[in-house]
Amino acid sequence: MILSDSTLKQLIASGELTVGPIGENSIQPASIDCRLGTHYLVIEDNSMDCLTLDSEIKYRDIESDSIIIPPHSFLLATTHEYIKLPNFLTAFVEGRSSIGRIGLFIQNAGWVDPGFEGYITLELYNANSLPIKLQSGRRVCQLVFCKMDQETKSPYRGKYQKQDKTVGSRVFLDDEITGSKQR
Repeated sequence: MILSDSTLKQLIASGELTVGPIGENSIQPASIDCRLGTHYLVIEDNSMDCLTLDSEIKYRDIESDSIIIPPHSFLLATTHEYIKLPNFLTAFVEGRSSIGRIGLFIQNAGWVDPGFEGYITLELYNANSLPIKLQSGRRVCQLVFCKMDQETKSPYRGKYQKQDKTVGSRVFLDDEITGSKQR
């Protein structure tokens, strides 16, 4: 079941759900809009021959109130909002329609597990033939929350838990490489 604006407001007011700071126009009929933060990561393509799933990827940190994404380019960004999901909610990250209509694809692998806490790392891709300039504080994506049929017995405790800024891929830490049970 997708949660309504009224239910989202109630969960935030009760402290069961954390999304904040909430912007003036953030709560929508069936979602909460999230704004762009100020931290970005760009892959250091000059220091690697190719990307692999079993090696750590090198990124360049950028801290700025704005960023320009060149045509057909990719970077990681973070939300301005910190979220903390209870063990009975999950969320989908979706790009806003108005943003997609200028050719900016926004993703975060699309899913936020129950029990996740932290800032959301977003994958941004400029599919346009022109550069796109982004400003921090602008609404770029939305979280759609769903109530689970029951509370999970195994909430998220993976390698991205409590991230406090943009975090690059940690796929090299997957259990088929390390033998651990991280998600």
